[in-house]
Amino acid sequence: MSNKWLIGVAAAGIAVALLGAYLFSLVRKPEPPAFVPVGNPYPTAIYATGIVESEQAGGANINMYPDVSGVVTQVLAHEGDKVRAGETLLRIDDTVQRATAEQLHAQMLAAGVVLDKLKAEPRKETLAVAKAQVDQAQANLKAARDQYDKRRMSYEMDRRSISKDVVDTARDALGQAQTALEVARRQYELTRAGAWRYDIESQARQYDALSQSYNAAAALLQKYTLAAKSDGVILALNAAVGSYVSPQGVYDSYTNGSDPVIVMGAPQDYLAVRCYVDEILVSRLPAPDHMRAQLSVRGAEVKVPLEFVRVQPYVSPKIQLSNQRQEKVDLRVLPVIFRFKKSDLPMIYPGLLVDVFIGQK
Repeated sequence: MSNKWLIGVAAAGIAVALLGAYLFSLVRKPEPPAFVPVGNPYPTAIYATGIVESEQAGGANINMYPDVSGVVTQVLAHEGDKVRAGETLLRIDDTVQRATAEQLHAQMLAAGVVLDKLKAEPRKETLAVAKAQVDQAQANLKAARDQYDKRRMSYEMDRRSISKDVVDTARDALGQAQTALEVARRQYELTRAGAWRYDIESQARQYDALSQSYNAAAALLQKYTLAAKSDGVILALNAAVGSYVSPQGVYDSYTNGSDPVIVMGAPQDYLAVRCYVDEILVSRLPAPDHMRAQLSVRGAEVKVPLEFVRVQPYVSPKIQLSNQRQEKVDLRVLPVIFRFKKSDLPMIYPGLLVDVFIGQK
């Protein structure tokens, strides 16, 4: 009985070994790669990591920030729109600033009216009143002189006919009438002379000050409208109606940071590729006249020849691609800018990371 049990165990072991040998002897075919791996197209080349950008004279996109803070009331553009210089893209609530500008405009107009009034003096009706006052003073003077002459003559003919006090009173009334006539004449001359030049100059200064205040308020009012500064394409629009924007941008709830309100690129007939060449490879870069390059899109078999544009002659830390400011290794790179025509390449967008091989002609 014991021998039969041992024979059964041995047979089972032999069966398991044969099965294992069969399974391990099977050859599994590897799955085909999802795309052809990136390869060097030149006999000798420098590899660099690049990022696709809109072609700009300064080599960067246009980040647009408002000069004022407020709530967005209108968004007149969408991502991907082609816009022209001066086209309105976004409006911010300008209720308070508009009222301020209108108030200053009204004050400026009022100051201008006062200035015109001073320059137009004397007013014809006012001058006529002053002339009438002179005529009245002359008539009062004649009446006072006649009264005084009559009383003086009566007193000289017979001192008992009239008291000396009455004569003195008439003489005093004559003096007052003469003074009143002189005052009326002076007032007439003052009225006819018009406004004092210092009053006109002071009012003119006030008008200029209010004009400048109104112009400043009107200029600030224009800042509540965000318009395109040049022709281009809207790459990113980070604000919506009701969101709050400021000169620091708009708050991003995903990154807990501030983003530009609008990111614009140049017209996308051409796209630029900014390559970052490691500092230890800078000395191996070919001369610009003999430089050639090719772009490879990651995850695809798209390969695009590149046209050399310029070198940005400034070696800087490699934080442009992923914003890794806390890198432990201080890796520095030299930006080299190429470009390519975007036609027939609809799936390449600004911001795409690509592999670039730089060779020599």
